[in-house]
This record gives sequence, C-alpha cells and structure tokens, in this order.
Amino acid sequence: MQFLSIGGAVSVCAMVLIGAFVSDRIEDTVTSNAAATTALYVDSVIAPLLPDMQRNEVLDETTTRALDETLGQGALGNRLLLFRLWRSDGTVLYANDAAITGTRHVLSDMLKTAFSGQMVAQFAPAGEETSQSGPTLPVLKIYNPVLQPWSGEVVAVSEFHEAADEFQQSLFRTRLHTWFAVAAFTLVFFVLLSAIVLRGSRTIERQRHDLKERVEDLSRSLLQNQALRDRVQRATQRATTLNEGYLRRIGADLHDGPAQLLAYAALRLDGEALRRSTGSDEPSRKEIVAIKASLDEAMQEIRTICGGLVLPQIEGASLPDILREAIRAHRIRTGTSVDLSVSIPPERLSAAAKICIYRFVQEGLNNAYRHAGGIGQAVSQRIDGGLLIVEVADRGPGFDLDQVRPTSLGLAGLRERVESLGGTFEITSSKAGTVLRLTTSIEETK
Repeated sequence: MQFLSIGGAVSVCAMVLIGAFVSDRIEDTVTSNAAATTALYVDSVIAPLLPDMQRNEVLDETTTRALDETLGQGALGNRLLLFRLWRSDGTVLYANDAAITGTRHVLSDMLKTAFSGQMVAQFAPAGEETSQSGPTLPVLKIYNPVLQPWSGEVVAVSEFHEAADEFQQSLFRTRLHTWFAVAAFTLVFFVLLSAIVLRGSRTIERQRHDLKERVEDLSRSLLQNQALRDRVQRATQRATTLNEGYLRRIGADLHDGPAQLLAYAALRLDGEALRRSTGSDEPSRKEIVAIKASLDEAMQEIRTICGGLVLPQIEGASLPDILREAIRAHRIRTGTSVDLSVSIPPERLSAAAKICIYRFVQEGLNNAYRHAGGIGQAVSQRIDGGLLIVEVADRGPGFDLDQVRPTSLGLAGLRERVESLGGTFEITSSKAGTVLRLTTSIEETK
C-alpha cells in the first residue's frame, strides 16, 4: 500500500515531467521543420524579386509592386497574414501594410537572432494576441535571414506570419499521441513494478507469518520447558525436604534405639555387682572395663552422628539466624572459631532454600576443619544484583581441584543441593586458602 501510494504519486509526477519535456521538444522540432519548409518556399518565391540589398537601402516602386502582386494572390496570399522585410538598423523596407513601410523600430530578440544568421520560428495558438491577425487565428511566426548569394552575408530579414490552422491540429494530435505514449509506458512500467513489489510483499508476509508461527512454537516450547523446570525444581526441593525428614527420623531412631540400649548396657556394666567382684575376678573386671570404655566410645559416636543428622528447627528462622546456628553447632562440635559477615538478607526464604544453605555451611565448615585444621574459618553472605551469594572460606594450604574425585560424597552432595535450588556451586583453592561459593537468584529462593 505504501508503494502504491508513494510510487503512484512519483510515477504521476515523472509522467507529467517527461510528457511535458517530450511534448515541448516535439513541438519545437515540428515548429522548426514547418517554419523551415515555409521559409524555403517563401524565400524561393520572393528572392528573385529583391534587388541587391547591400547596395539599395530602400526598395524601388517596381520591386514593391511585384511583391504586392506576389504576396497578395495565389498560395502565399491565402496563407500569409503578415509580411515584413527588415533592415539591420530596424527599418521596415517592405510590409504588406503600406503604413508601416519605411518606419524604424527597435529590433526584437527574434530579429536579432535572425540577423545573426539563424532562422527563428514561434507558434502562437489561437486566442493569443498578434499584431495583425487578432486573437482568433493560430499563427506561425517565422523570421528568416535573407542572404547575399555570392557572399552568404545576411543583408535583411523577412518576417512573415502564416495561418496555422492545420499546423495547430497536427500539433495537437502529436501532443495527444505523445502524452498517450508516455502515459501508457508509465502505466505499464508501474504495473510491472507493482507486480514485482506485490510478489515481494507477499513473500515477506508469508515469511513473516512462518516466522511468527515458529516464534509462537518456540515460545510454547519455552513455556513448557520452564514449567517442566519448575516442576523438576519443586520435586527436587520436596525430595530434599523429605530427605531431611528421613535423616531426622534416622537420627531419632538411632538416639531412641541403639543409643538407649548402649546406655543401658553401660549402666549395667557399671553396676554394684561388678564393683563388688573379688580379686580373682581381675581379668573379668579388666574385660568389663574395656567393654564399658568401648560402649562409651560407641555411645559418643552415635550421639555425634545423631547430632549431625538431626536438623535444627530452622523453618521460621531468618538467614542470619540460620548461619549463626550452623556456626554455633560447628563450634560446639570442633571447638574452633568462625568469623561471620552478613549483609542485608532477603526477606523471604523457602524451606528448601534454608535447608540447602544450612547444609552448605555445615559441610563447608566440616571440610575447612578436616582439611585446613580450622584455620581462618569464615562465613559471609551478600546480595549482588538480585543474586544471593554465600561463601565458606578458610586460610589453609588449599588443594588441587583436579585431584578431587567425582565420587567425593561431600562436594558432590553440596553441588547437587545447590543446583537443586537453581543455583551454582563454585570452588576456588590456592595456597592462600579455599573458598566454597553458593550463588542463586533471590527469586529462586522464595
């Protein structure tokens, strides 16, 4: 539609300009040819009647009478409306109007051009004012230089006006044919160009429609993938929560079952009857003492395991409280100190996110204590551009990341926990220490 409107306007303007230019050129050419033909005819008729114009400044009576008779009858008499013979100083040597003969006038531009040796012609359509013919007849004005036969010098200029009824009709038909040809060519050209543009437009529209369908398909696929991702993430979080529940139940079972039995056995071995044993029972007493020590050690080990499995009640705790609780439990268990740095925490955390962060800090501090001796242990939390970042660092000797086995349960478990939350898990280690980093979107933790 844009091409039809703008291209149509441009084509019409181009047609008008080209038509006007071509018709003007044709009019000038036809006028010049017609004037040349008439001038040649008139010159052939009156040239024998003229004396030596270089020697004679005026025409004698005999020449004047001959010109009157020649121009007043026959073909010339019917076609010529006006005839004047001009001298270079502006004097009218002869005119078919006797009152003008001998008068002097200022040379017009056309007369000056004719005196320079060029024939000049001008067509005046019907209705334009002319000096002799009035406003009704079309006139062809011709200014033809009169040359001296032997020298070719311009000695006079003949001005004559010819009645141009037939010439006007012929010129009108020529213009009409020219405008029709230009209009037809412009129309054909515009139709062909419009067909090309229309075909291209339809191709673009079809491709745009196909592209739109593909984008819609991709959008639907993206939405489906996002929905599946959300479902998998929710399922992973639910699995994490269930896993924590199982661990809590296992810890409770260990505490309420084997731990109670071991404690009861230890009490029995420490009973009054064994303490009253005689000296001959010394080997038995030593054996019993060894059994009690082993049972005490087993009891302590079971309690340690239970303490690590059972997660504290963190559902209603904030992120700083969770970090402080993990550090407190680590201090009690290892007796080492841990620095804590907390920035503005997120307002909301899901239960899965709280469990993941607690286990991340717990396992990170365990690794720092086990491999770095608890030197320079630090936990930090910050917000950076919509991302929640939690780091556990130490200033131990570090380790080679390439030497870490893929089956390492501690790091592999941490990575799985963090990725189940939709975040990323990173490890950097050097001689200056090791840093474990958890990064996740705040939106993913709600």
